[in-house]
Amino acid sequence: MGAEGHANLRSQAPVFVVGCPRSGTTLLYHMLLSAGNFAVYRAESQVFNILEPRFGDLSGFRQRRAMLNAWYNSPLFTKTGLAKEDIEVPVMSDCRNGGDFLRIVMEMMADKQRVQRWADCTPEHLLYLRRIKETIPNALIIHVVRDGRDVSLSLEKQGWIRPFKWDRSAGLAVAALYWSWVVRRGRAFAPQLGSDYLEVQYENLVQYPVATLSRISGFVEQALDYEQIQKVGIGSVSKPNTSFKPDDGEHEFQPVSRWKALMSSEQQAVIDTLVGDTLEELGYATNHEVIPPTRRKPLKRMRSVYQSYFSTKFLLKSKTALGRALVSRDLSWT
Repeated sequence: MGAEGHANLRSQAPVFVVGCPRSGTTLLYHMLLSAGNFAVYRAESQVFNILEPRFGDLSGFRQRRAMLNAWYNSPLFTKTGLAKEDIEVPVMSDCRNGGDFLRIVMEMMADKQRVQRWADCTPEHLLYLRRIKETIPNALIIHVVRDGRDVSLSLEKQGWIRPFKWDRSAGLAVAALYWSWVVRRGRAFAPQLGSDYLEVQYENLVQYPVATLSRISGFVEQALDYEQIQKVGIGSVSKPNTSFKPDDGEHEFQPVSRWKALMSSEQQAVIDTLVGDTLEELGYATNHEVIPPTRRKPLKRMRSVYQSYFSTKFLLKSKTALGRALVSRDLSWT
């Protein structure tokens, strides 16, 4: 299905599942795949957060050639189930940006699997919503939000967010600051998406799956039958994608409000002070633990420093030649 012939029906539009890493995006994505009619692709595409920043303007032949050669040598290509000869001509002749590339590849996968649509689950694409809509105008965006205290526990455990050397003991707090920064940046663009944007709480997806899937079903205009999803059970639908095991103090899988058991009251108070406003905006209650005024100033300074750091790093990665050199380090899949 080419760009000109691609249906404009909402029921066939591509769906982007985004959110701060460790927020439950994979679970929702695998639910969509398990529901049927979506091309099954068991990987994050990394198109807007790595491919475009690394290879630049894809309207140039050399850039397309370099990007495609790197992609061919990665698991991201292998997992498509496509052959090089399927992709070579359309990408080299029709691709002018990351959106074109993703659409070409995913539509080929959908055609091969005899389904009508596709979805992408690269959590960090939450930071690239403007670019997604510029290059794939009919894209539908589902933003999965989750209690930042649970997210920060998982981020810290996996070592995804590295604090500065002088803040090594503050890994949990820095992870919470990253969560707040990512979520706020993504939500800032949401009003421009109108009816093409939907926010879903992870906790509702886990605790009230039927009702939550019904809401998502109306948004994507496709039936999402929970019994069928459980029966097919792709990926994390059958096997939770969790960072925690029984030896971490969790006797049974408990992804909701894990922080209540695993965070000290001191840690809770610090995180409430740093990101309590974001938590409350999303509907999560805070404890309002009292932090002495003498300790609030350093925390506010920490918040300001890391917000500036995250924003500057993102700007460099997205807009500059230095950023393209830096992001090449993220190409671990090459």
